[in-house]
Amino acid sequence: MSMYQEFKKFIMGGNVIEFAVAVIMAGAIGMVVKGFVSMIVMPFVSHFTGGVSFKEWKIVLDEAVKEGDKIVQPENAIMYGEWIDTIINLLIVGLVMFMIVKAYNKLKKKEEEAPAEPPAPSNEEVLLTEIRDLLKNK
Repeated sequence: MSMYQEFKKFIMGGNVIEFAVAVIMAGAIGMVVKGFVSMIVMPFVSHFTGGVSFKEWKIVLDEAVKEGDKIVQPENAIMYGEWIDTIINLLIVGLVMFMIVKAYNKLKKKEEEAPAEPPAPSNEEVLLTEIRDLLKNK
């Protein structure tokens, strides 16, 4: 088998397609959660911290150097507020994923608990039943 055929078989396999869809969905969910954190959660947090946004929290190591209106050297700072924002984002993503997996497992468990239909009788059982019914009628 040529390398092209092997690659084609690999790329067209169900697992690769499913993985690609999962990655795309994860990116989309990540953007939604990031928006939720920055646009809904963080304003509440900012309200209770005196109107200060976490993104503004930093430790400035070197001030920006300016010549007139032009910045010659940008500020050098540890942006720990953005890091806190990222941690909150991670916790919310983790909570959402936990809830999704929990709901999926609950649904899966219900499907497993559903009683299975009794197996169809074998040909021998059907034949014996017909013989029994014929003997009853005599």
